[in-house]
Amino acid sequence: MADEIEEKRRYFRVNDTINLHHKLIDEHVLDKLSHVSNDVLSNCTLNTALDVLTQDSRALFTRLERRDSEIAEYLKIMDTKINLLAQAISVQSQQFFEHDTREVVLSATGLAFSNETEIKPGQLLELRMLLTSCMAVIVAFARVVQCKNIVQENPSQPFAICVEYINLQEDDRELLIKHVVKKQLQQLRDKYDQ
Repeated sequence: MADEIEEKRRYFRVNDTINLHHKLIDEHVLDKLSHVSNDVLSNCTLNTALDVLTQDSRALFTRLERRDSEIAEYLKIMDTKINLLAQAISVQSQQFFEHDTREVVLSATGLAFSNETEIKPGQLLELRMLLTSCMAVIVAFARVVQCKNIVQENPSQPFAICVEYINLQEDDRELLIKHVVKKQLQQLRDKYDQ
Protein backbone atom coordinates (compact mmCIF):
# COMPACT_ATOMS: atom_id res chain seq x y z
CA MET A 1 0.00 0.00 0.00
CA ALA A 2 2.82 2.44 0.86
CA ASP A 3 4.25 2.36 -2.67
CA GLU A 4 0.86 3.20 -4.17
CA ILE A 5 0.35 6.39 -2.17
CA GLU A 6 1.20 9.65 -3.89
CA GLU A 7 1.84 12.51 -1.48
CA LYS A 8 3.99 15.54 -0.93
CA ARG A 9 6.36 14.65 1.90
CA ARG A 10 6.63 17.48 4.37
CA TYR A 11 7.37 15.18 7.31
CA PHE A 12 8.77 11.70 7.78
CA ARG A 13 6.29 8.88 7.53
CA VAL A 14 6.36 5.39 8.95
CA ASN A 15 4.52 2.10 8.57
CA ASP A 16 2.88 1.35 11.90
CA THR A 17 0.14 -0.59 13.62
CA ILE A 18 -2.17 1.63 15.65
CA ASN A 19 -5.70 1.53 16.99
CA LEU A 20 -7.73 3.63 14.59
CA HIS A 21 -11.40 4.46 14.58
CA HIS A 22 -12.91 6.72 11.93
CA LYS A 23 -16.32 8.10 11.08
CA LEU A 24 -17.69 10.37 8.38
CA ILE A 25 -18.63 13.90 9.43
CA ASP A 26 -20.30 16.86 7.71
CA GLU A 27 -18.53 20.16 6.97
CA HIS A 28 -20.90 22.15 9.23
CA VAL A 29 -20.23 19.76 12.15
CA LEU A 30 -16.47 20.30 11.72
CA ASP A 31 -16.82 24.01 12.51
CA LYS A 32 -18.44 23.16 15.84
CA LEU A 33 -16.01 20.35 16.66
CA SER A 34 -12.87 22.36 15.90
CA HIS A 35 -13.83 25.39 18.00
CA VAL A 36 -10.76 26.62 19.87
CA SER A 37 -11.17 27.51 23.52
CA ASN A 38 -8.82 28.52 26.33
CA ASP A 39 -9.34 25.15 28.00
CA VAL A 40 -6.14 23.17 27.36
CA LEU A 41 -8.00 19.83 27.33
CA SER A 42 -10.31 20.95 24.54
CA ASN A 43 -7.29 21.66 22.34
CA CYS A 44 -5.29 18.47 22.84
CA THR A 45 -5.32 15.06 24.46
CA LEU A 46 -5.07 14.59 28.21
CA ASN A 47 -1.57 13.13 27.90
CA THR A 48 -0.42 16.03 25.73
CA ALA A 49 -1.82 18.53 28.24
CA LEU A 50 0.01 16.76 31.07
CA ASP A 51 3.21 16.75 29.01
CA VAL A 52 2.92 20.53 28.46
CA LEU A 53 2.45 21.08 32.21
CA THR A 54 5.44 18.83 32.97
CA GLN A 55 7.62 20.89 30.62
CA ASP A 56 6.38 24.11 32.24
CA SER A 57 7.25 22.82 35.72
CA ARG A 58 10.70 21.44 34.82
CA ALA A 59 12.68 24.57 35.79
CA LEU A 60 10.85 24.87 39.11
CA PHE A 61 11.42 21.18 39.79
CA THR A 62 15.19 21.51 39.17
CA ARG A 63 15.42 24.31 41.76
CA LEU A 64 13.34 22.31 44.23
CA GLU A 65 15.49 19.22 43.69
CA ARG A 66 18.60 21.18 44.70
CA ARG A 67 16.93 22.39 47.89
CA ASP A 68 15.18 19.22 49.05
CA SER A 69 15.85 15.95 47.25
CA GLU A 70 13.28 13.97 49.28
CA ILE A 71 10.40 16.26 48.33
CA ALA A 72 11.58 16.17 44.72
CA GLU A 73 11.62 12.37 44.77
CA TYR A 74 8.11 12.31 46.24
CA LEU A 75 6.86 14.68 43.52
CA LYS A 76 8.40 12.42 40.82
CA ILE A 77 6.43 9.48 42.22
CA MET A 78 3.22 11.54 42.28
CA ASP A 79 3.84 12.66 38.69
CA THR A 80 4.27 9.03 37.63
CA LYS A 81 1.01 8.08 39.36
CA ILE A 82 -0.85 10.91 37.61
CA ASN A 83 0.55 9.84 34.22
CA LEU A 84 -0.50 6.22 34.81
CA LEU A 85 -4.02 7.34 35.70
CA ALA A 86 -4.17 9.55 32.59
CA GLN A 87 -3.11 6.63 30.40
CA ALA A 88 -5.74 4.35 31.95
CA ILE A 89 -8.46 6.98 31.52
CA SER A 90 -7.48 7.63 27.90
CA VAL A 91 -7.55 3.97 26.96
CA GLN A 92 -10.79 3.17 28.81
CA SER A 93 -12.71 6.25 27.74
CA GLN A 94 -12.00 5.80 24.05
CA GLN A 95 -13.18 2.16 24.05
CA PHE A 96 -10.68 0.93 21.49
CA PHE A 97 -11.01 -2.70 20.60
CA GLU A 98 -8.67 -5.21 19.00
CA HIS A 99 -10.60 -5.03 15.71
CA ASP A 100 -9.75 -1.30 15.52
CA THR A 101 -6.05 -2.19 15.11
CA ARG A 102 -4.86 -1.35 11.60
CA GLU A 103 -1.72 -1.21 9.52
CA VAL A 104 -1.24 2.43 8.57
CA VAL A 105 1.23 4.79 7.00
CA LEU A 106 1.49 7.59 9.55
CA SER A 107 2.96 11.08 9.40
CA ALA A 108 2.45 14.46 11.05
CA THR A 109 0.38 15.68 8.07
CA GLY A 110 -1.74 12.69 7.19
CA LEU A 111 -2.52 9.02 7.32
CA ALA A 112 -3.13 6.14 4.90
CA PHE A 113 -5.06 3.00 5.81
CA SER A 114 -6.94 0.12 4.22
CA ASN A 115 -10.72 0.10 4.54
CA GLU A 116 -13.64 -2.22 3.82
CA THR A 117 -15.65 0.48 2.04
CA GLU A 118 -14.84 3.25 -0.39
CA ILE A 119 -14.61 6.80 0.97
CA LYS A 120 -14.70 9.43 -1.77
CA PRO A 121 -12.02 12.14 -2.01
CA GLY A 122 -13.16 15.37 -0.38
CA GLN A 123 -15.17 13.67 2.36
CA LEU A 124 -14.36 14.57 5.97
CA LEU A 125 -13.49 12.09 8.71
CA GLU A 126 -13.12 12.24 12.46
CA LEU A 127 -10.16 10.05 13.42
CA ARG A 128 -9.38 8.62 16.85
CA MET A 129 -5.85 7.22 17.02
CA LEU A 130 -4.33 5.39 19.96
CA LEU A 131 -0.54 5.71 19.81
CA THR A 132 0.84 2.92 21.92
CA SER A 133 4.35 4.40 22.19
CA CYS A 134 3.02 7.15 24.45
CA MET A 135 -0.47 5.76 25.20
CA ALA A 136 -2.02 8.95 23.84
CA VAL A 137 -5.33 9.21 22.05
CA ILE A 138 -5.37 11.85 19.34
CA VAL A 139 -8.63 13.07 17.90
CA ALA A 140 -8.03 14.59 14.48
CA PHE A 141 -10.17 15.73 11.60
CA ALA A 142 -9.09 14.87 8.09
CA ARG A 143 -10.08 15.26 4.45
CA VAL A 144 -9.83 12.25 2.14
CA VAL A 145 -7.40 13.10 -0.66
CA GLN A 146 -7.20 9.72 -2.37
CA CYS A 147 -9.09 6.42 -2.49
CA LYS A 148 -7.57 3.55 -4.48
CA ASN A 149 -8.90 0.09 -5.20
CA ILE A 150 -6.36 -2.47 -3.90
CA VAL A 151 -8.58 -5.56 -4.00
CA GLN A 152 -5.74 -7.71 -5.44
CA GLU A 153 -3.50 -6.90 -2.46
CA ASN A 154 -6.12 -7.00 0.27
CA PRO A 155 -9.51 -8.59 -0.58
CA SER A 156 -10.95 -8.04 2.94
CA GLN A 157 -10.12 -4.31 2.89
CA PRO A 158 -10.02 -3.43 -0.81
CA PHE A 159 -9.66 0.36 -0.53
CA ALA A 160 -6.54 2.38 0.34
CA ILE A 161 -7.69 5.64 1.92
CA CYS A 162 -5.27 8.58 2.14
CA VAL A 163 -6.21 11.55 4.31
CA GLU A 164 -4.71 14.90 5.22
CA TYR A 165 -5.31 16.33 8.70
CA ILE A 166 -7.19 19.60 8.99
CA ASN A 167 -7.31 21.80 12.10
CA LEU A 168 -4.79 19.55 13.88
CA GLN A 169 -3.54 21.12 17.11
CA GLU A 170 0.22 21.78 17.16
CA ASP A 171 0.64 19.85 20.43
CA ASP A 172 -0.95 16.82 18.80
CA ARG A 173 1.21 17.27 15.67
CA GLU A 174 4.32 17.33 17.89
CA LEU A 175 3.11 14.16 19.60
CA LEU A 176 2.68 12.51 16.20
CA ILE A 177 6.19 13.61 15.17
CA LYS A 178 7.67 12.16 18.37
CA HIS A 179 5.76 8.91 17.82
CA VAL A 180 6.93 8.62 14.18
CA VAL A 181 10.57 9.30 15.11
CA LYS A 182 10.41 6.80 17.98
CA LYS A 183 8.88 4.17 15.67
CA GLN A 184 11.53 4.81 12.97
CA LEU A 185 14.34 4.42 15.51
CA GLN A 186 12.81 1.15 16.74
CA GLN A 187 12.51 -0.15 13.17
CA LEU A 188 16.15 0.77 12.48
CA ARG A 189 17.27 -0.99 15.66
CA ASP A 190 15.26 -4.09 14.73
CA LYS A 191 16.76 -4.07 11.23
CA TYR A 192 20.28 -3.67 12.65
CA ASP A 193 19.74 -6.53 15.15
CA GLN A 194 18.70 -8.89 12.35
